[in-house]
Amino acid sequence: MLQKIQDSEKERKAIAGVTKAARERAKKNLVNNPKLRDCQIHLNDAKPVKSSKDSDDDLRLESCIFITEGLSASGSITKSRDVRTQAVFSLRGKPLNSYGLSKSVVYENEEFNCLQSALNIEDGLDELRYNKVIIATDADVDGMHIRLLMLTFFLQFFPDLVKKGHVYILQTPLFRVKDKNQTLYCYSEEERQKAIHKIKNPEITRFKGLGEISPDEFKGFIGSGIRLDQVNLRKDDNVKELLAYYMGKNTTERQQFIIDNLVIEEDRVDEIDD
Repeated sequence: MLQKIQDSEKERKAIAGVTKAARERAKKNLVNNPKLRDCQIHLNDAKPVKSSKDSDDDLRLESCIFITEGLSASGSITKSRDVRTQAVFSLRGKPLNSYGLSKSVVYENEEFNCLQSALNIEDGLDELRYNKVIIATDADVDGMHIRLLMLTFFLQFFPDLVKKGHVYILQTPLFRVKDKNQTLYCYSEEERQKAIHKIKNPEITRFKGLGEISPDEFKGFIGSGIRLDQVNLRKDDNVKELLAYYMGKNTTERQQFIIDNLVIEEDRVDEIDD
């Protein structure tokens, strides 16, 4: 208990040294956040915003922010999004691994500070600006790593964002299977195999990253047919233990887990159209 009190006091002192400057910077970011392409409607708007005269749906609940990696991915989403309810925040490569760091890093790291400011969560979730915080990364090793780094950041410093169901992972298609008459988008190998049996002599493209998907195509993936996986925590999940295992220094233990669970998938060259 004494150690916990001492650690809390140490963190408060560390934060106090950077908070004033960070808050001034945060105020500027609210007006001109360099990483944010904002939307028009927010969760914390004072009054409900109806979607149409015939609907009681509150558009505030549809407000979301896509956290993307790099300019190419954010460019496609920005051009195809619904500007009323969909915002885009662009990361510059891989964010910092925040595991084990004090909360002062949220203020000292420009990227984290800009994100905290965009979400408006410094003092809690009461004024959260977006109902859904969507991590949108490539479906490759680097993209998975960025997902993990972002989840580490939220779980470490803003766990209620996850616990209250605001954090999601965007699913985008891995393959496009088409001929002259139709185009099918596949989110898994199983879906691809089904599409191949439906289309004779198909042309198959594997998307290597979100930046390869055109804005016209992307519109269908973030519209009414959007596929999202909500990040959930079970009651018996110990956040500290989860972060320590996946983001800590137990390299040997994690390495053995990967070896035991590794699945190697190979693309058939004759099926892939580069």
